[in-house]
Amino acid sequence: MTALTLSTSSAASLRADAVVVGVAKGPKAPVVAAGAEAVDAAFDGKLATVLETLGATGAEGEVTKLPSPAGWKAPVVLAVGLGDVPAEDGGYGTEALRRAAGAAARALAGSKKGAFALPIQDADDVAAIAEGALLGAYAFTAHRSGDDKKASGAPLAEVALLGAKPRDKAFKAAAERATVLAEEVNRARDLINTAPNVLDPKAFAAEAQATAKELGLKVEVLDEKALAKGGYGGILGVGRGSDAPPRLVKIAYRHAKADRTLALVGKGITYDSGGISLKPAGHNETMKCDMSGAAAVFAAVVAAARLGLRVNVTGWLALAENMPSGSATRPGDVLTMYSGKTVEVLNTDAEGRLVLADALTRASEEKPDAIVDVATLTGAMMVALGSRTFGIMANDDAFRAAIHEVAEEVGEESWPMPLPSHLRKGMDSPVADIANMGERMGGGLVAGLFLKEFVGEGIAWAHLDIAGPAFNESGPFGYTPKGGTGIAVRTLVRLAERTADGELG
Repeated sequence: MTALTLSTSSAASLRADAVVVGVAKGPKAPVVAAGAEAVDAAFDGKLATVLETLGATGAEGEVTKLPSPAGWKAPVVLAVGLGDVPAEDGGYGTEALRRAAGAAARALAGSKKGAFALPIQDADDVAAIAEGALLGAYAFTAHRSGDDKKASGAPLAEVALLGAKPRDKAFKAAAERATVLAEEVNRARDLINTAPNVLDPKAFAAEAQATAKELGLKVEVLDEKALAKGGYGGILGVGRGSDAPPRLVKIAYRHAKADRTLALVGKGITYDSGGISLKPAGHNETMKCDMSGAAAVFAAVVAAARLGLRVNVTGWLALAENMPSGSATRPGDVLTMYSGKTVEVLNTDAEGRLVLADALTRASEEKPDAIVDVATLTGAMMVALGSRTFGIMANDDAFRAAIHEVAEEVGEESWPMPLPSHLRKGMDSPVADIANMGERMGGGLVAGLFLKEFVGEGIAWAHLDIAGPAFNESGPFGYTPKGGTGIAVRTLVRLAERTADGELG
């Protein structure tokens, strides 16, 4: 993991591979941002002119490198775009700083140290720059060996935030929180990027057990025998076509003075072939990412524990591998769920809602104040919102609005979605209580309505469909890498913090 330090050293004297400064997009020319005064002075006040000559505009994520002034310890100045110049009395905004820091950290991959002289007005800016840099420096090399591992590029080893006083308690606390948050997002990314032959349900459960032991968390793992004894027909039905049997993992953080409890439920399909309803060619290659919801839930519980939040957080990881075989669930089969409801399976590729349904019922038995489930659930949500935005559905409008507000606060793009009651009729089954498919149009909303059926009475519940932003198949941008993104971890942690602070009912 990239190290983070706060420093009051000057940009000229600090030993580093590069000094990172911000440049904004002005009306006619790039504008050097605050924090870069020493660098600009060393260029006789003409840094913006030099950058413009080199083609820099200050556009978001743009990176321009140039030699440092003579006598400086760092040989390179790296200017990163912050986007449009803000209003005269306003800052650049935490998300702009987060993205700029991430782009700079990626550009410095393989370097030992980057000195970040980006605009800092308060502790929120320190947190944003630190978070962005640590997330942007991420690299997954677990499956590479020897020269290939070296060639793939090691992440930036150390980030020094210039202008952030190490003895300032607010700055120090912000940096420490950012470090924990980035490490846990990167934990989720690692899990998502791990090959499915390495991370099957049993291996994922073992990872949760090892981490729980390390942090003193309570953990319970139900294997296939315990699932059968308990009547978890949804999880078993999805997992029975695979040689790698399913698991349901409960991992819980408890605070002695907490009076609120959050339950987080994550879809953990470690590989999704579609089952008998096999996915078409071209849709299988990234299906190791279908456990991104469980990865986010796991990482969020661990982050809450490491931060010592005054709230109880329980994570439920519904883990299975969805494969076609002679023992696999067939379209037309009827499953008896943990709740006792029966479900006619019309499409075995609509498996996520089946494992989540069992976990939602189980989580509801403990009477938490709220439940949030996270899942790469439907392609329909990607059609609706694209590849960078997740949808939020809920049985409580205020709770949905609160989660949307939290997600926007931390820089995770989301959008509130409805649960139209008229779509429920499409899931009526002639042979069971409900079918796992309904109308094709509005498929993401239909999936949300299905899940709602398994939430306990009187419990606030929200469903995050992260199918779009969970796995980035295009090039990296800002602090977001190619591959697993760790989306929703920061939203869940911030939700837990606000709950601990009494801001959510």
